Amino acid sequence: MNNSPKKSLGQHWLNDQQTLNNIASYADISKQDYVLEIGPGLGNLTSLISDQAGSVLAVEIDQDLFNNLKTANKESNTEFVNQDILKFDLTKLPKNYKLVANIPYYLTSHLIRLLVESTNPPIKVVLLIQKEVAERIAAGPGSMSTLSVVAQQYYRVDKKDIVPAKLFTPPPKIDSQVIVLTRRPSPVIVTNNDKALFRLVRVGFSARRKTLENSLSNGLRQDKQKIRELIAESLLDASIRPQMLSLEDWARLFKVFEAHGLI
Repeated sequence: MNNSPKKSLGQHWLNDQQTLNNIASYADISKQDYVLEIGPGLGNLTSLISDQAGSVLAVEIDQDLFNNLKTANKESNTEFVNQDILKFDLTKLPKNYKLVANIPYYLTSHLIRLLVESTNPPIKVVLLIQKEVAERIAAGPGSMSTLSVVAQQYYRVDKKDIVPAKLFTPPPKIDSQVIVLTRRPSPVIVTNNDKALFRLVRVGFSARRKTLENSLSNGLRQDKQKIRELIAESLLDASIRPQMLSLEDWARLFKVFEAHGLI
C-alpha cells in the first residue's frame, strides 16, 4: 500500500510532534466537540484529535491513504471518508463543529470560499498552510486581498507557529504557518447579499496595481466620472489602491454602490 507523498496532491507529511500537539491545542477541543479534519494523511494529527473530541470525521481524497487509515483506525469516535473536500456537503455536519487541516496551497482559497459560503460554517478553523498564504489571509490595510477580505468578514484571524520546511517530508520549498480562524458573532460588513459584496471586492482587486477608480470603472463597465463620485460618497479617495482599504471602507463602498444599483 502506497503511503508516499504524492506531488500531484501537494502532500507533505509533518513530522514534528510539538507542532502537531499545538495544532490540536489551538482548536480548543473537548468531548462536546465534533471535529472535521481535512487531509488526515498518515493519521498523526487524527489520533490527537480523536483523543480529545467527542466525534471526528476525517476527509481524505487519496484512496491509498484512506484505505490505510480505515484499516488502522481503532478509535470508535472517528470516521474516515474518501472524498474531495470541495465536493463535501458541510450541511451534513452538526452546528458549531470545528475544522482542522494541513492543506496544500492550491486548496486554501477554495476552502476559505467553501466555508464562508456554507450555510453551516465551522465555529473554529485551524489551518497549517504556506506561510505566505497565512500572511495574506491575516493581512491588514496596505496588504489586503480578496482572500483576506472574505476570510476576515466572518472570522477573526490569528497567526500562530511558523513551521520550518525541514520538519516536513518531503520538505516544501517554503516554510508553513498555523493560523486560527474564530467565527465572529456577526459579519463585519452587514448585508443581505454576500454575493454582491464579494463581487464588488473581486472587481476591486481585479487589477491590484490600478487605482480603485480604474478597477471599478473597468470591472463594472461604468463611466469613470460616475465611479469617482460614488467613491467620494463613500468617503474614499478615488486614487487609492484596493489593498489599502479596510473592511470598514469596503462596507461604506458596498452600501453606496448597492444603493445606486451598480452591484
